[in-house]
Amino acid sequence: MADFLYEDLLPIGDATTEYRLLTTEGVSTVEGPDGRTFLTVEPEALRLLTETALHDISHYLRTDHLTQLASILDDPEASNNDKFVALDLLKNANIAAAGVLPMCQDTGTAIVMGKRGQQVLTPGDDEQAISRGVYDAFTKLNLRYSQMAPVTMWDEKNTGSNLPAQVELYADTAKGHENSYKFLFMAKGGGSANKSYLFQETKAILNPDSMMQFLEAKIRSLGTAACPPYHLAIVVGGTSAEFALKTAKYASAHYLDELPTEGAITGRGFRDHELEKKVFELTQKIGIGAQFGGKYFCHDVRVVRLPRHGASLPVAIAVSCSADRQAKAKITPEGIFLEQLEFNPGRFLPEVTDTQLDAETDGISGTGKGAAVKIDLTKPMPEILAELSKHPVKTRLSLTGPLVVARDIAHAKIKERLDAGEEMPQYLKDHPVYYAGPAKTPEGLASGSFGPTTAGRMDSYVEQFQAAGGSMVMLAKGNRSKQVTDACNSHGGFYLGSIGGPAARLALDCIKKVEVVEYEELGMEAVWKIDVEDFPAFIVVDDKGNDFFAHTGEVTLTVGKRPGL
Repeated sequence: MADFLYEDLLPIGDATTEYRLLTTEGVSTVEGPDGRTFLTVEPEALRLLTETALHDISHYLRTDHLTQLASILDDPEASNNDKFVALDLLKNANIAAAGVLPMCQDTGTAIVMGKRGQQVLTPGDDEQAISRGVYDAFTKLNLRYSQMAPVTMWDEKNTGSNLPAQVELYADTAKGHENSYKFLFMAKGGGSANKSYLFQETKAILNPDSMMQFLEAKIRSLGTAACPPYHLAIVVGGTSAEFALKTAKYASAHYLDELPTEGAITGRGFRDHELEKKVFELTQKIGIGAQFGGKYFCHDVRVVRLPRHGASLPVAIAVSCSADRQAKAKITPEGIFLEQLEFNPGRFLPEVTDTQLDAETDGISGTGKGAAVKIDLTKPMPEILAELSKHPVKTRLSLTGPLVVARDIAHAKIKERLDAGEEMPQYLKDHPVYYAGPAKTPEGLASGSFGPTTAGRMDSYVEQFQAAGGSMVMLAKGNRSKQVTDACNSHGGFYLGSIGGPAARLALDCIKKVEVVEYEELGMEAVWKIDVEDFPAFIVVDDKGNDFFAHTGEVTLTVGKRPGL
């Protein structure tokens, strides 16, 4: 019989997180039985902490993340497209840090995880106080309401406040944590949330060759829809499927960085630095890069090994995207503290941001002002298509003129009209369509944060729409399915890739006018018309059947056979 042994499943060591003091109000101590000191936390303290945390993670990034972005510009092995994306993301961070435009238009689902010490006292419902803080942040700031309430099984309605939030509170019984209430705040957009995967595998992949082949296929399948460069997390094992997925989410937020680096008979989770290095090297070789080809598909990789039931081997994968939105917080007898994010991202920008690295001027992979092919969107659609047809995939473009904006619900409504025998709306025949949904517009600006949404969600509409003369030029983020390539080849259409991530920069620098065209009642899901100037894009799918991402899903690692077989 084995001896009784106990260790936390995820024994997180002491973090080096830097905090800033928000306030000492709403926090006090009282003496209790047996001479124990209890920490009392008022609901208003939880509300203030939550509102401030969501403000900060919507506008600021961690210093380490910005350092990684800046390092791409200094890497001679980085592609020019890698550098172009990194530079745009740094510009975006600098704009968002002003506190007006959030860094991404998809301001996410609010996720709050708390660990409450045994001697922490709070009156009332902590989840309600935290949810009120979420409400305050989303209704006061220029954020976007994305939560859909199911009214019936099939009908939904936007809640208009971004509630409900995901609030999970746990008891923390560890020694030394009695008088602390610790938190992780996250804002998880749909793009990165949709790239959380669970695979139910077997012991057959628990060897280096099989594991690497398995991981290469899954990593390639992530694509670019969630706005790389990614912070990639991989969890092998788990006492349950849901625990594996949750661990992957925490690891992608670097919440588990201080885990042990080796296993033990207790079954504790640990990080495998050697496998992290191998997987990171793999991500640099697959060619996807920071969205449009290159080396920087990922900033870093976390691999966590967990115990498992002998009959199960869950493997979970999750990413944190270029909007790397999370922050730790804690409430102690000394006050309310929030992780210190970077308030001055401008210091990471190079001295010259428009003309540097302009090694090529023919539109392919250049980063300077003269490196993009200018496309005049005021011209008739046949002329726009003829101009695009002159250039190969991966060509960088600068778009100026009108775009129509439509996404999921608008596409569904237009499909209903086509199915009923009605004509394609003229605005989709005359103008390129931008898949996007804006955040709230700040006073004095033409637009709120207005970056692209995931193109793949609209793939099923393309053939029917192009056959009816619409959606001939599409603009969004991420890779698309073969049915889109086939439709463009058949009908002479194009899919242009927009950089996923710099929504604040696009709003401030590129979008000059926004007006509703149809379905105003849908809010951010309405059909809009926007005027853009020097809007950056890349040709991803052309009218000849070429797709820039066509070969990025091909696995190159193979498992060798035993000699003699």
